[in-house]
Amino acid sequence: MSQRMQGQPMIILGEDSQRMKDQDAQSHNISAARAVAESVRTTLGPKGMDKMLVSSMGDVTITNDGVTILQEMDIDNPTAEMIVEVAETQEDEAGDGTTTAVAIAGELLKNAEDLLEQDIHPTAIIKGFHLASAKAREEIDDIAVDVDTDDEEVLRKVAETSMTGKGAELNKELLGQLIVDAVRAVTVEADDGSNVVDLDYVNIETQTGRSSGESELLRGAVIDKDPVHPDMPDTFEEAKALLIDEPIEIEETDVEAELQVDSPDQLQQFLDSEEQQLRQKVEQIKDVGADVVFCQKGIDDLAQHFLAKEGILALRRVKKSDMKFLREVLGASIVSDLDAAQPTDLGTASIRRDEADELFYVENADDDVEQHGVTLLLRGSTEHVVDELKRGIGDALDVVSQTVADGRVLAGGGAVEVELARRVRDYADSVSGREQMAVEAFADALELVPRVLAENSGLDAIDTLVDLRAAHADDDPRAGLDVFTGDVVDTYEAGVVEPAHAKEQALSSATEAANLVLKIDDIIAAGDLSTSGGEEEGGAPGGGMGGGMGGMGGGMGGMM
Repeated sequence: MSQRMQGQPMIILGEDSQRMKDQDAQSHNISAARAVAESVRTTLGPKGMDKMLVSSMGDVTITNDGVTILQEMDIDNPTAEMIVEVAETQEDEAGDGTTTAVAIAGELLKNAEDLLEQDIHPTAIIKGFHLASAKAREEIDDIAVDVDTDDEEVLRKVAETSMTGKGAELNKELLGQLIVDAVRAVTVEADDGSNVVDLDYVNIETQTGRSSGESELLRGAVIDKDPVHPDMPDTFEEAKALLIDEPIEIEETDVEAELQVDSPDQLQQFLDSEEQQLRQKVEQIKDVGADVVFCQKGIDDLAQHFLAKEGILALRRVKKSDMKFLREVLGASIVSDLDAAQPTDLGTASIRRDEADELFYVENADDDVEQHGVTLLLRGSTEHVVDELKRGIGDALDVVSQTVADGRVLAGGGAVEVELARRVRDYADSVSGREQMAVEAFADALELVPRVLAENSGLDAIDTLVDLRAAHADDDPRAGLDVFTGDVVDTYEAGVVEPAHAKEQALSSATEAANLVLKIDDIIAAGDLSTSGGEEEGGAPGGGMGGGMGGMGGGMGGMM
């Protein structure tokens, strides 16, 4: 890049810098964004396929969760990363619908590219997309069904819809009920009468070697620890539990010291003093009234012996997160200094040991203390199965909690997208100028969802879309695709129910990301912009504009 001033060239960029402008820049960005969107399209829906992701360390992840796939992929293209942010935002705000959001963003850019080739200015396209997105979100509120947040059947359908296709279908009725029960257990009513769900009080633990149908919900905590001494009791109907984050060990001196011993008696006195120190700590635990000790740090062998003699159960090296969760479950306090421990710091717990699973189940046994925590214990045959189950359950928890807080649901199976596309097309007639074509392109992009659902189910996408459009033209706004039979049905009555908030967020995120990409007409990189993958050290920005996606394409090639 240079300009001539008084006959002499004026250099602005370094000689290694590269620049891409106008249509080249737009085409480059749209291609990168679409490559990301198309990488997750085949995972959409109950019959979507899974991806196998292998890290540089050899760790294997098998999933069809959109945000997990995009986060695990080695993407270093700056434009592609914008689309990844769509998935991350959708996950943070709605908990599910990441694949839908990313796929719609990619389709918007595909349709925008067609408009750009017709010499429609990006500003007109951006404005049209913005108008269409606002109209679509407005129509979602009109289409949405208000539900009673105490209606367990609807909430269970929302959970089952979210989980379907994520490794939990075989036992989705049981798991759906567990999710609803978990969300209701941590739902409180705010001062303004609205429902507030705090999922921080829902703990998820996994265990391999058993069927997912044996998963259960515990109104308390699950601690994967063994008693520190075999002679300790392991079952209590109503025990006083002490949570402590200091070690039950000999206190070490602050400075390094040497001890000179002149006789065996002196050594014995020293050992006796250490034993007395440990005995005193155990006496303090006994005097405060504790039957059970959860210690975040270590417990000396001799202290273990003394605790067992007193009939006190002790668990050591309990995770910090488990300690905080136990504090909420039991209404106890975490003690940092035994000398300051009081009976009021204790919590009342019902504790039982599952020898087969080597787990302690800890539940609040005090009716006067409000229950603040539940644990979903998910079981599966292998590590990969429970990992994917955990991701699916996590998404389902999020969407059920959103439904409880928002109180609005929609018919799934592509029904809402086809209905929105019909309404947005009608709205396009009232839009003047070239923005009208962008609004129509937005409507076309919405119909990507039913098309991909049909493709992923082995059905004809065009025939399916024609049937869906015909049903909606006959004023059937809940007509969607039953991917198992290939029929057009009332998906709401069929139990395919989605939260309205997640759909609104998906449209908002996808539109903003597409508009952000379209607004770029100039790329200036401190390196090579070629698609060679950046053979020179400079490569491309952040590892290569084209090279970054080239690397992603190579990595994904083994998966697709």
